[in-house]
Amino acid sequence: MIVRDSLYIGGTHVKPATSATIDVISPTTEEVVGRVPEASKADVDKAVAAARKAFDSGPWPRTSPEERADALQRLLAALQKRGGEIASTITLEMGCPMSFSHAGQVFATNMVLDFYAQLARTFPFEEKRPAMIGSAMVRHEPVGVAAAIVPWNVPLFTIMLKLAPALAAGCTIVVKPAPETPLDAYLLADALDEAGIPEGVVSLLPAGREVGEYLVTHPAIDKVGFTGSTAAGRKIAALCGERLRRVTLELGGKSAAIVLDDADLGAVIPQIVGAGTMNNGQACVAQTRVLFPRSRYKDAVDALAAAVKGLVVGDPAEMTTNIGPLVAARQRDRVLGYIDKGKSEGARCVVGGGRPAAQKKGWFVEPTLFADVDNRMTIAQEEIFGPVLAAIPYDDEADALRIANDSEYGLSGSVWTADAKRGLDVARRVRTGTYNVNYFMMAMTSPFGGFKSSGLGRELGPEGLRAYLEAKTICFAPGSEPA
Repeated sequence: MIVRDSLYIGGTHVKPATSATIDVISPTTEEVVGRVPEASKADVDKAVAAARKAFDSGPWPRTSPEERADALQRLLAALQKRGGEIASTITLEMGCPMSFSHAGQVFATNMVLDFYAQLARTFPFEEKRPAMIGSAMVRHEPVGVAAAIVPWNVPLFTIMLKLAPALAAGCTIVVKPAPETPLDAYLLADALDEAGIPEGVVSLLPAGREVGEYLVTHPAIDKVGFTGSTAAGRKIAALCGERLRRVTLELGGKSAAIVLDDADLGAVIPQIVGAGTMNNGQACVAQTRVLFPRSRYKDAVDALAAAVKGLVVGDPAEMTTNIGPLVAARQRDRVLGYIDKGKSEGARCVVGGGRPAAQKKGWFVEPTLFADVDNRMTIAQEEIFGPVLAAIPYDDEADALRIANDSEYGLSGSVWTADAKRGLDVARRVRTGTYNVNYFMMAMTSPFGGFKSSGLGRELGPEGLRAYLEAKTICFAPGSEPA
């Protein structure tokens, strides 16, 4: 039982304003494994006031980029020391397999932090430019006090997508972790203390939606970064639009993996299964629509079915487990509802389709494969967020592109082929924010985000840093430029 009795506000552990608490329930055992304070609106007021003071009159926005980079490196070292504890904590609180916790939760988080520590040393925060008359300087200044609202599926990673560029820019930030996964945020707080981040710069407030909305609309907030559902993103976009508040939204996806007719099925199927079911299928970039040429459809579905059947379902704390439980009972029921919908709409359930009999406790769903899926079906159009794949046949390359683009989402995707040039041609024609050719990975050095209903703006890369900066132009008369 992990119990924390304080909130991390402005770099200090303080008593919460109310006695409300959040129980953290293990998705594997369905037992309470942790308890933390639930932040209230009064706690938000305190955290935002501390962030505002730290930004307006504190040292952090006025430090040099090199000093901020040094602080980020210290934070990285502090997180690396806690890597094993962070991985086991995230597996405990949200059920992702331990292998993914180490790679996708911890290592990926550290990669983001390391990238922004290096970028802060080289980014052109001031640039001289010629003007029509005289010259100009373009300064990139911190946007101000940021708010970050993050989900439960990759909790520390999505915090770092906002925290690292905000700190590199010189911003202060208030983070609201999801109530399902607050425990890892306390390990981050310990690392922030060890790194010596100044007073007021970072606050971490676990809470639910009502408090999250209060934070988003707080008058002292300058910028909002949100990762979550498209429905919630639309509401946050509207709230920020009313206030002309800067906002970055990383939302849902329904990505398509296009397998071309020249692909080696034996080589690509295992990678596609991993890309579609990672983190128990609870990933916005999951490749859940798998498109096969009709000429090879039967063999391809048979190979995909064999790979899905081979996934090990069980205790996520075991390194050999591929599929653990979903984060909550409501999420399990939601996924099972989509499976029922797929069956009722005429898709053929080839593998899985229910709850695994071997798991007597826990919010498990069998890894499931549907075949003979029409792209107009619900399971091909809506984000399920569980270990459910849909195999869709296509006639030719043009048909595959049509199907891949026939979605309200545009977050990720992939193409699998023996011809890299052909793959690049496909990649150029699929309307998504990120794409992979014969591979599945996020590039921490390059922008990540979506087209269409998958979001607004970009995280990662220099573009992710620019989201926390304001551009200012200073003009000089001829001959008056400072030396």
